[in-house]
Amino acid sequence: MKTMEDIISELNLNQHLTLEEMPKIDLYMDQVTQLFENTFESSKRNDEDKILTKTMINNYAKGKILYPIKNKKYSRNNLILISLIYHLKGTLSINDVKSVLNSVNDKAEEEESNLEALYASYLALQTQKTKQFITEADDLEKMVKQERTVNNKLDAKHEQLLLISTFVNASNMYRRVAERLVDELEQSD
Repeated sequence: MKTMEDIISELNLNQHLTLEEMPKIDLYMDQVTQLFENTFESSKRNDEDKILTKTMINNYAKGKILYPIKNKKYSRNNLILISLIYHLKGTLSINDVKSVLNSVNDKAEEEESNLEALYASYLALQTQKTKQFITEADDLEKMVKQERTVNNKLDAKHEQLLLISTFVNASNMYRRVAERLVDELEQSD
């Protein structure tokens, strides 16, 4: 088994579309999908996986998760929202993503929101969380190894199963807290 450090390094967990990487000109849909493919290619689990497709973008627009585009071109604000959708949909349902982004979408469409400032803060927090996660992952691996030492009936496959299940459990806890926060957001509207 690879070391946790090697696995995390291969995952490029801190890969995000930065404001500096976003063109200052509006883009056509093909350019948007290509930008996301190029940026997040290293985060794909399999070569066949798609990061962002025209169908996904159209569904976000139809579902009013993404405010309407103008003249078939996507602005920086649209790119920011698409990036947020991309990251949120990995854990939350599309309905939850819509709930989270409703007020942001409304203000962005009316150009009353500084999405760039919001996104810069989002990226800064994600960078901090990634550093914290690396430490937490190392700690989880040590806990599992300690458990194997205590329970000498466990072999390497058991250790890997315990590590996987511990990560899944942690992921579920984070998801459940996020869902509860979405519910509270909906109740406050």
